Amino acid sequence: MDTSAGSYLAGRSALGASDFAAAAEYYSRALGRDRDNPKLMESVVLSQLALGRIDRALSVAEYMEDLGLRSQAAHMVVVADLVANGRYDDLLARKSETHGIGPLVDGLVTGWAHMGAGSVAKALEQFDTVAEENGLRSFAMYHKALALASVGDFEGAEAIYSDDQSGLSVMSRGAAIARAQILSQLDRNDDALAFLTESFGATLDPGLQDVADRLEAGETLAFDQVRSPRDGIAEVFFSIGQALSGETPDDYALVYVRTANFLRPDHVDSLLLSAQLLDALGQYELAVATYKKIPPESPDHHAAEMGRAEALRRAAKPDAAIEVLEQLAEDRPTLAPVHSALGDIQRQQENYAAAVAAYDKALQYSDEGANARWFLLYARGISHERLKHWDEAESDFRAALEINPEQPQVLNYLGYSLVERREKLDEALDMIERAVAARPDSGYIVDSLGWVLYRLGRYEEAVGHMETAVELMPVDPVVNDHLGDVYWAVGRYREAEFQWKRALSFIDPDDTDSEADPDRVRRKLEVGLDVVLSEEGSEPLKVVNDDG
Repeated sequence: MDTSAGSYLAGRSALGASDFAAAAEYYSRALGRDRDNPKLMESVVLSQLALGRIDRALSVAEYMEDLGLRSQAAHMVVVADLVANGRYDDLLARKSETHGIGPLVDGLVTGWAHMGAGSVAKALEQFDTVAEENGLRSFAMYHKALALASVGDFEGAEAIYSDDQSGLSVMSRGAAIARAQILSQLDRNDDALAFLTESFGATLDPGLQDVADRLEAGETLAFDQVRSPRDGIAEVFFSIGQALSGETPDDYALVYVRTANFLRPDHVDSLLLSAQLLDALGQYELAVATYKKIPPESPDHHAAEMGRAEALRRAAKPDAAIEVLEQLAEDRPTLAPVHSALGDIQRQQENYAAAVAAYDKALQYSDEGANARWFLLYARGISHERLKHWDEAESDFRAALEINPEQPQVLNYLGYSLVERREKLDEALDMIERAVAARPDSGYIVDSLGWVLYRLGRYEEAVGHMETAVELMPVDPVVNDHLGDVYWAVGRYREAEFQWKRALSFIDPDDTDSEADPDRVRRKLEVGLDVVLSEEGSEPLKVVNDDG
């Protein structure tokens, strides 16, 4: 294969897998042998942009513009370089018809470029022009308010925020903090506090709580959401990337947010969003590196550390993730979400005693009225159950149901556990039937219904539910094993043996926590279920009539 073609194919494969570093390397090699290939140039720019390497993409982007090639990515790179070097007049001289990124971006960047060139009036006029475009008003008014605040016109900025026609009734966290700072500059700390409570509720995340505490202490907050036209243009790319996140492919949103990172490296919100997008794209090492850029003194450092721990977990580095969360729990001992996250990963690693200890602290520091407490109780109940602390487990499950009575996961887990313990089978059946009603497409829950009917001796009724469970989870060893038992109970012996063989083929020998015991399955294949039950000292199969 031609070396250039090989590099191109390797680059395309890497970019398809969101491996931006490898893609940039392979595409750059291919471009070195085919310098005027537009597709290769575009791919190099996109890969470098996704990595946040504006400087390495610049020469290719400029060459693309020299050739008259239209490319959003290339134009984004050139715009970012012009802004970084304060060349606002050159930025204003560019024609959107030939060098445009998109109507919204171009319009907002032009407004901030006028600010950079020293004309506030032209900037405000430009934001008003953008606001006239259908669907763009809220973006334009937000940036107009930021522009006014950046030059000290806090009255004008607040007038925009408080105007129902501005479209700012629903706003991002950053936009809300900007308004709180504006109100504080107007000596309206009480109004700023009331606004934060109205927007986010009484329980604030640590970053917002830091703002609220300073307001309550009487501090006049500095307006630092946008400190300069460069910051303003960084906010353009961030706010659009934020709007695109979840609505478009993650790599598309990423290039906007990475541009914001380049223009404003200390912008915590854009760093967090970049890391979250990289994590979602499976680029865990890049996500970890991005989370680490948020300094310990930031009020949002805890969010970065929790994100870093999750990226490490997803990168199959659970010990490193646990170490991050344990340190964070030591640094921020009263944050319930930190202890909850630590409990989750300890439970996933089957460190159940450590999980219980973490959930104890999460419950200690969570609001008694918080609806989310049901999950903490449920997760701690699972951990207790795995430690064979049944009384504690049952107590937690029932406490979770007091908070959320129809929660299908809890109903199913408690109901299934009661079935396995041969306790309160009628109550267990009622719980599992309610869980199935809520989640009819959950294989685990449908399996539980079939299994409780089997335990009750209602074998014919169990068959249909177990078959549905296998359809929903065809490669799950436990569900296939259960269907085999049910088939055996109704005399369908060949089908039972077939299901047991399937179950055996799906059992992971490294999964020590699985209910599917390969030795027990093999024994059933050798002598049948009746003999196995007799050997175990269990009750024999006994059909129960409809009347009990």
